[in-house]
Amino acid sequence: MSQFQLFQSRHFSPLFWTQFLGAFNDNVYKNALIILIIFQGSTWYGFDTNIIVTLSAGIFIMPFFLFSATAGQFADKYEKSMLIRRVKILEIMIMSFAIIGFLFENTLMLIILLFLMGTQSSLFGPLKYSILPQHLSEQELTGGNGLIAMGTFVAILLGTMVGGILISIQGYGPLIIASIVVILALLGFMSSRFIPIAEAASPDLKINWNMATQIFKLMTYAMEKRSVLIGIIAISWFWFMGATYLSQVPAYSKTVLGGNNEVVTLLLTMFSIGIGLGAMLCDTLSRGKIELGLVPLGAIGMTVFSIDLYFASQSFVALSLPPGEMTAIQFLDVSGSGRILVDLALVGLFGGFYTVPLSAMVQQRSAYHRRAQIIAANNMLNALFMVISALSTVMMLHIGFSIPQIFLSLGVLNVVVAVFLFVRLPEFMQRFMAWLRFN
Repeated sequence: MSQFQLFQSRHFSPLFWTQFLGAFNDNVYKNALIILIIFQGSTWYGFDTNIIVTLSAGIFIMPFFLFSATAGQFADKYEKSMLIRRVKILEIMIMSFAIIGFLFENTLMLIILLFLMGTQSSLFGPLKYSILPQHLSEQELTGGNGLIAMGTFVAILLGTMVGGILISIQGYGPLIIASIVVILALLGFMSSRFIPIAEAASPDLKINWNMATQIFKLMTYAMEKRSVLIGIIAISWFWFMGATYLSQVPAYSKTVLGGNNEVVTLLLTMFSIGIGLGAMLCDTLSRGKIELGLVPLGAIGMTVFSIDLYFASQSFVALSLPPGEMTAIQFLDVSGSGRILVDLALVGLFGGFYTVPLSAMVQQRSAYHRRAQIIAANNMLNALFMVISALSTVMMLHIGFSIPQIFLSLGVLNVVVAVFLFVRLPEFMQRFMAWLRFN
């Protein structure tokens, strides 16, 4: 069955739209808040707005550390479609309070609600990935994960664009955003009502409310199978790279290419389209099975095109305009712009080849009765790697690295990480060689 036929299946389509609308809403909200903070001026309650914007990203991620351990237990103990609906009701409640925050432009209240949005996302994460193996066959798992990954990155891109554009509408922006985030939350809940029942995997599980001991347990569960642990580390490294690209593309556009917001949007669009296309192609390239041979292929491509992006940036000659003034049309007319766009798209494309089989493998090989808890451990490690990405990027910029040099460093580091992972789990290279011979 073609992966697109999954959209006709009640076992997949409602879940896809529920997670798409949730990710879309998260990013509409986050970017509208960021723009609102920036519009406050150079300081906000005595703090530099750039610092507050950076901290906001951390505030959204923090709940993944605080609540994933508990969320994983709930997802294993109780029926999942019911829990998803309750999480969506929580989203509606949070977004209802956001109406007050946006209408009065109370950014302190909106930042508190951002933490709560991160909380409901951390509760939803183990549910949406642990339910897939219950509703899809092993032959459908790669295609389903590919569509989920594609939907997530499209939602991030569209949400970022919509949030930034609408909040900037003079006089009516906050009102429009306040309305949209509530409508999206309601649509997500309506979609969740069509998700079929997914029976509890471990109904007798006793909830451990001690976060520290439960985190230790989750990591112990993740280490029970080497392939699952290596898969989680590899996925987290993908998010390290992805977070670095997403965070640095806006500054790269302005300071290196001289582009304005149109160029930022163009670059992010190419990167997101690349990931989405790569994720969807996985099902075709793997012929309906979980093909770990695509992981080394993805790693090679991410390295090659990250490094080439550095050289493409070195040879790019920006127009003689003030930084941040070049439009997308002007950028496309400059020699070398096409190479930069292709590099970004191909980093994303091979990133899709890399991450989708890993996600399917972790889901399929995790013990049934604690699958959601293992996915919760994955979510925590993903969040940790994204925080490390932000801190290491700030440090590199502080000591004088340029953004193209950061992209070059990612390409080189990816070789080191890939060698470590593939030595620890030789199955990756064995499947890669078999896949090459077969194709």
